[in-house]
Amino acid sequence: MASPTLTATAPTRLLNARLPRWLLPAAWPMDAAGRPALACLRLQDGRIQALAPMAPDTAAASAADWDLAGAPVLPGLVDAHTHLDKTFTLDRIGAVKPGLLAAIEAMMADRAHWTRADIHARASQALRWAWEAGVTRIRSHVDWWEPSQEPLGWSVLGELAQEWAGRIQLERAALIPQTAFEDLTQAHRLARHIAASGPGALLGGFIHSHHWTARSARQLLQAAAEADLDLDLHVDEELNPAAEGLALVARTLREIGYAGRAVCGHVCALSAQPEAQALATLDAVAQAPITLVSLPITNLLLQDAVTGRTPRQRGITLVKEARERGIPVLLASDNVEDPFCAIGSYDPVDAFATGVQVAQLPEAFDSWSQALCRPDWLDRCASAGWEASPALTGRVADLVIFTRAGASGWPSRAQHRVVLRAGQRLAPTSFDTVTP
Repeated sequence: MASPTLTATAPTRLLNARLPRWLLPAAWPMDAAGRPALACLRLQDGRIQALAPMAPDTAAASAADWDLAGAPVLPGLVDAHTHLDKTFTLDRIGAVKPGLLAAIEAMMADRAHWTRADIHARASQALRWAWEAGVTRIRSHVDWWEPSQEPLGWSVLGELAQEWAGRIQLERAALIPQTAFEDLTQAHRLARHIAASGPGALLGGFIHSHHWTARSARQLLQAAAEADLDLDLHVDEELNPAAEGLALVARTLREIGYAGRAVCGHVCALSAQPEAQALATLDAVAQAPITLVSLPITNLLLQDAVTGRTPRQRGITLVKEARERGIPVLLASDNVEDPFCAIGSYDPVDAFATGVQVAQLPEAFDSWSQALCRPDWLDRCASAGWEASPALTGRVADLVIFTRAGASGWPSRAQHRVVLRAGQRLAPTSFDTVTP
C-alpha cells in the first residue's frame, strides 16, 4: 500500500479515499476486487461539497490536494456509551475484586472523593482524548443514586456540554437504580426533572436481575413516555439466562405506544440464553424503537470474572443476530480506567477492534464500521437523512483518515490517523494526564 501524501495546507480535495460500502450510494462502481472504487471528495467552507468516484486521469494539482492512496476514511465517530463521572478513578481506588457487583461496591466507596472540580478535571481529560480520536458525539451515563438529590456529575457534565459545544456533542443519561421507580409519583418527578435539564438529557436506569422488578421497570418506561424523554438503559448486564429485562422493555414500549427512541446497553444475558429464547427476544426488539449498544471491552472483563480462573464465556451480546433483524447496533467504549475497566482510551475504534475479534465480525470496514459512525441510531428519527442519502455531500467535513491502515485489515493500525474538523487538520497533541 502506498503512503498518503498529506501537507500542512488544509485540503480542498481528498483523492483516492477509501470509503465504506455502507456510506456510498447503491450505484457506486466497484473495483476489480469487488470493493467500492476509490473516491474523490471536494471540500469547501468546512463542508464536503462533492463526492465522486476517482477518474483515471485525476491527479494532485497543488498542496491543497491530498492523495490518500487508498487510506480508509470514516465520518466523525460516535461513542454511544461512556461514564465520564467515574472515569480515571482507578489509581486512587487500587485493587478491585472481579465482577460487576464488586466494581459497583468499589465505585460507591470512591464517591466520597467526588467534588465538582474532581469530576470536571477527569471528564475534561476524557473529552480531550475523544476529541483527538475523532469523536464528534459522545453519550455519558451519570450515576444518580439518591432520587431526591441531583448528583454533582449531572450539572458538571451539563456545563461541559456547553464548554464543548461546536466540537463534541455531549449527552447525559441519568443512571438511576430501579428502586427509585417503585413509587410512581417519584418516577414521574424524576423524569420531569431530567426533561427540564435541557437538550441532550435522557432518562436511564439499571435493569439487572438482582436490582429490579417488573413494576419498577414498567413505571420507568411510562415516566419517560409521559415526559417525552428518550431512554438509555443498562439492561441485563449479566450472564443469567433467566434475565428478562430486554424482553420486558421491548414488550412494554409497544404496549404504551412509546414515541421516543430507547437505547439498551450491554444485554449480555442474550448470549447465555437458549437460542430460541434469545432470538424471540430479538424479534420483539426489532418491532420496537430500540437501538442496542455492545460494550465488548468492559463486558469481557466483568462477565464470568472469578479470581484465579480463566473465563469461559465471552459476555458480548448477539450483535450479528440483531443486525440480521434490522436492529441498529452500536459499539462503544464504556468505562475507562475505573473499577469497571482498568483500560480504555475514549477511542471507540479500540472497543470496535475488540468486538471484531470476539464476535468474529466480517467486513469490518465496509459493513460494520457504521456501528461507530451512525448518530441517527441514537435519535428518534432512525434515519435522520443517512439512509435516505448516505453520501457525504453537504455534510460538515468531520473526517477520520486512517493513514497506515488498509481496508481489508482495518481496524489494524487504526491508531495512526489524521482528524479533520470542518475540513481543518486537527493538530496532533499528546494525551494530557490528570491526577484525580
